[in-house]
Amino acid sequence: MATSVKTAISLQEELFKEVNKLASELHVSRSRLFVMAVQDFIKKKESKNLLSQINNAFSDHPDSEELTIQSKMRQKQAEKLEREPW
Repeated sequence: MATSVKTAISLQEELFKEVNKLASELHVSRSRLFVMAVQDFIKKKESKNLLSQINNAFSDHPDSEELTIQSKMRQKQAEKLEREPW
């Protein structure tokens, strides 16, 4: 089991009351609620970073060599389709 570390945070009173209410509704301690919230935040941040990396990888446009290859592939596929006995 991972070692736990204690920390102190400051919250506005209204937020503190909402945290207590939610912890009570979920039947978890405040500490557990904060852990859940931070874990969720980290997962969302990681997902956002991954999505950004994927978008960056696919954001480039084909260069002239890729366009030439695509054109030749389309031409070969069209030729094959023309020879198919439908």
